[in-house]
Amino acid sequence: MDRHDMLLSPAGVDALRTALTLADFTANGIAGRLGSQATGGVARNDNRAALRATEDRDRLGTLIRVFICDQTEPEPVVAAALAPLGVDEALAGGIVERHGDGLRAGVDLEPYGDDWWVLADVPASARPGRPLHAEHVLGIGGATQTLIGAAVRRPVETALDLGTGSGVQALHLSTHARRVTATDVSERALRFAATTAALNGQDWELLRGDLVAPVAGRRFDLVVSNPPFVVGPGTTTHVYRDSGRVGDAIGAELAAAAPHLLTDGGTMQYLANWVHVTGEDWAERVTGWFAGTGLDAWVIQREVADPMAYVNLWLTDVGESADPRRMEAWLDWFDAHKVEAIGFGIVSLRRTGHDRPIIRVEDLRQRVEPPLGDRIGEWFDRQDWLRDRDTDGLLAARYRAADGLQLRQEATMGDDGWAVDRQVLAMPRGLRWSEEVDPLVLALVGGADGRLPLRDQLALLAAAHDVTPDELAEAAGPIVAHLVERGLVEPVVD
Repeated sequence: MDRHDMLLSPAGVDALRTALTLADFTANGIAGRLGSQATGGVARNDNRAALRATEDRDRLGTLIRVFICDQTEPEPVVAAALAPLGVDEALAGGIVERHGDGLRAGVDLEPYGDDWWVLADVPASARPGRPLHAEHVLGIGGATQTLIGAAVRRPVETALDLGTGSGVQALHLSTHARRVTATDVSERALRFAATTAALNGQDWELLRGDLVAPVAGRRFDLVVSNPPFVVGPGTTTHVYRDSGRVGDAIGAELAAAAPHLLTDGGTMQYLANWVHVTGEDWAERVTGWFAGTGLDAWVIQREVADPMAYVNLWLTDVGESADPRRMEAWLDWFDAHKVEAIGFGIVSLRRTGHDRPIIRVEDLRQRVEPPLGDRIGEWFDRQDWLRDRDTDGLLAARYRAADGLQLRQEATMGDDGWAVDRQVLAMPRGLRWSEEVDPLVLALVGGADGRLPLRDQLALLAAAHDVTPDELAEAAGPIVAHLVERGLVEPVVD
């Protein structure tokens, strides 16, 4: 894609950057100007304190009023705040628009991170009653933040953002990838992404097409995607939401494409919805997406919604909540396909070349220690360590309990005092897993201080529990592997 295909001319982008820099229109600059109370109010869509703090309408104050508080301001005041970008070019590029007797924001121009800006369409909530463009470009929402936090941030040569939208995922990729490619089916989205890239001094390869079509035959070290994952009958009204695929097929389609997109050792991560069908195991359904791919896969379900709440959410998102026919048709489709719930989560895949790929599909709805991407990278590292060791290798290794590991007990008072009913190992950090264990496993973890090989540790436990070491070793291998995978115990690496 031509790098000049932007909302503004290259000179206009430079002028806008100059204006934003002169005003210190950054996250820190705005917070410093408004103070904590007004900044907190803005986060709750309460702009009263922010408007009081910017009544002088200097350069920064005007930009805050226009692009943060969505106010209409007199044209001369806005012109002064945007200079050296001219008002005519700002209007032509849609940066501002005429409203009443002044100018207001024509785009969502959001200061982001320490010194980035992201351009997107004004959200539906800011323009009630105005239908969203079919190629509406989303700003930084909840799903966007989820993928940002889940991505594995390790240095790579090449990275791909499938369905880039405003370009925010590509911005993050640029911090640890030497070359960034981004695609989108929407020409309009690519104009926004190109402008975001240029405004932040980035140079990405931007390609138009549906999902992986623009990069057919190419491979990347890291692929991320926040695709149009919404589940339904396949109706397409807004490209950021609707893929045109029926049901949850887009998740399976991306899984099937992954082996052809990734370099050896490459990682692909994407957000997905999947249906929970009455009488079926949702995890088995999603596991089927990866059959024959040869990829390691870890799918974590973070949320589950019932059909009514799900349809309400997505109709409200595009301002269609007042259309009962749309809701009825959508819910009828769910009923016809026995969909009782819809799951949302993160799919992480890795191309290892091993003939025994690891596939895990599981619930992980507890709060985790951010960033989740670090936890996902560590999970894949642990799989590498486990795959390189058979039972003898596991028995020869030394282990220690993870830092901070806790034991939680439930007990009942009886005639003979307290009787322990349940013992749970819990990690207060990382993924915050908890695992119910029996006394023997508890003794094994309690003795894991990193000094003895597991085989010697089991010999001591066997003598104490009147079982043979071989019997205990046979049972302990899978248990220790599971505890390592969960991060509850850690192998000691010399």
